[in-house]
Amino acid sequence: MAKKQRNIVYSLGNAALLAGLILLIMGVYYEVIKAGIPYQDPPLELQIQYAINLGVGDELCKIGFFTFIIGLAFRLVCRLAARKLEGD
Repeated sequence: MAKKQRNIVYSLGNAALLAGLILLIMGVYYEVIKAGIPYQDPPLELQIQYAINLGVGDELCKIGFFTFIIGLAFRLVCRLAARKLEGD
């Protein structure tokens, strides 16, 4: 039973890592591809569209980065706890 619970916890850590990585990639896509480099003297509509896409990309990058870090820390704590329990 304990092994099954440990596998579930490891799966949650892996899911957080994968979700963070996907969100980070989506954020980079929005910043680089969707927003891109702004025109030199764009009309107001293009300025607004650029600002929206850049804002979405920034938020996705932040959320993805922190989700990835939290998942990494979660897996590290689980691994250290498993070693501690196996040692006892």
